[in-house]
Amino acid sequence: MAQSSELISLDTALEQMLSQIVPISATDIVPLTAAFGRILAEDILSPLDVPGFDNAAMDGYALREADFSASAPLPVAGKAFAGQPFTGEWPAGTCIRIMTGAPVPEGCDAVIMQEDVTASDAGIVINRAIKLHQNIRRRGEDIARNAVVFSAGQRLTAAEIPVIASLGIGEVCVTRKVKVAVFSTGDELQQPGQPLGPGQIYDTNRLTVHVMLEQSGYEVVNLGAVRDDPALLRETFQKADQVADVVISSGGVSVGEADYTKQILDELGAIHFWKLAMKPGKPFAFGRLSHSWFCGLPGNPVSAAVTFYQLVLPMLARLSGQTGVAGGKRLRVKTTQRLKKSPGRQDFQRGILHADDAGELVVSSTGNQGSHVFSSFHAGNCFIVLERERSHVEPGEWVDVELFNHLFGG
Repeated sequence: MAQSSELISLDTALEQMLSQIVPISATDIVPLTAAFGRILAEDILSPLDVPGFDNAAMDGYALREADFSASAPLPVAGKAFAGQPFTGEWPAGTCIRIMTGAPVPEGCDAVIMQEDVTASDAGIVINRAIKLHQNIRRRGEDIARNAVVFSAGQRLTAAEIPVIASLGIGEVCVTRKVKVAVFSTGDELQQPGQPLGPGQIYDTNRLTVHVMLEQSGYEVVNLGAVRDDPALLRETFQKADQVADVVISSGGVSVGEADYTKQILDELGAIHFWKLAMKPGKPFAFGRLSHSWFCGLPGNPVSAAVTFYQLVLPMLARLSGQTGVAGGKRLRVKTTQRLKKSPGRQDFQRGILHADDAGELVVSSTGNQGSHVFSSFHAGNCFIVLERERSHVEPGEWVDVELFNHLFGG
């Protein structure tokens, strides 16, 4: 695909990226204790019925239908506990004391809650009408044997892993972790913990990307900071291309005299696009190296974080085989203040979603929206997403907000 000098929309950029990605096919077998965040490579089929037997949903008494309307006390003929079922003879005209999860005795037609009876040494007196089969969990009611419990492409979390464990399955087949090589570029970069020299700044973008990649379940190869030297950059790109599925650089994708990344990418691979109608984040590059995909993030910290969040994460999810990946949850609310905006680029301002005095959700700005003000992520809890051709927003106007996910404390 030929690169274009035109500004393309975020939606178009994302569509172009995802349309070219083929999920990796390599797999790993991992125990459930190591499965959190991994992507299923195969369907999970249930080897058994869940529950595996009819059991009581309440503490109470097991009854036969013939005794539902008994007026005289029903003697208690035995007890059933979870793991200790009643196995003796069940005489007619009696009941069985039963606890939640215990197998219901053969012939049981309903379980009445203990709160709905009066108990004495003579037995129980029923105080409420009984429905056939009430308070009985039927075998296979939750999951039937051989049913597809989770499909390939499902990301495993604390919502899925206990279900798999309940089926007696101890390990799962998952897609191999996507491997991502990360480096930053620029003579001005200094590492945190070291003193700053004249004109230097601390290298925060690589740290930000590294942390977000690890928290999203990807394997990171951190190649450090690279000076603005064409030979060094070329060597780093070649090394990264050999060891990773995706290469992410930070800085060097704008049009400055010392921004060599684009030039080197033209030599080593192909850049599909590198200018977005997006703010922050105009200079974002996407392309292909010999063995890997390439994403070039802007040098400004907020721009790097926003483009990674909005573009790189969905691309990595597709590469890992994850299905059902949706964009961030958006709401339509009113803004409490004036928001500055020039037409031409879709804007992702950082905002604070909160309830006003009337209990209605509204959004306010975190303040300075400069692409260097990373503290806006700490102050906010959402993006205020303003349309490409929209101009200034006045107080009381409707806007879309996109809630931060866990990476920004959402």
